Amino acid sequence: QVQLVESGGGLVQAGGSLRLSCAASGNIFRINAMGWYRQAPGKQRELVALITTPGDIRYADAVKGRFTISRDGAKNSLQMSSLKPEDTAVYYCNAHTGGGSAYLPGSSWGQGTQVTVSS
Repeated sequence: QVQLVESGGGLVQAGGSLRLSCAASGNIFRINAMGWYRQAPGKQRELVALITTPGDIRYADAVKGRFTISRDGAKNSLQMSSLKPEDTAVYYCNAHTGGGSAYLPGSSWGQGTQVTVSS
């Protein structure tokens, strides 16, 4: 019901910055939250940050103070600063549209974008 396209991943040295962007299309009026999740090699996919349509924001403890999520209509962005090697993962945009808690993963996912942080 919602299509998501991510961009902005790449290779960066530890301490550097990257900005990820996600463009949503389709039934965007249904979106009650957008967020970012990541999956590192050998690990489960985990929440990075989310923002509800009313504007409430949640961050994973590991990224608090370093990452900032924002939303401008159908575009969702994640500003990542002070990057660490442990931030290396595939980052996925997510949109919650199916009812239930807006603080849980939604049903729409982007294709993922690789972020690699070297030491």
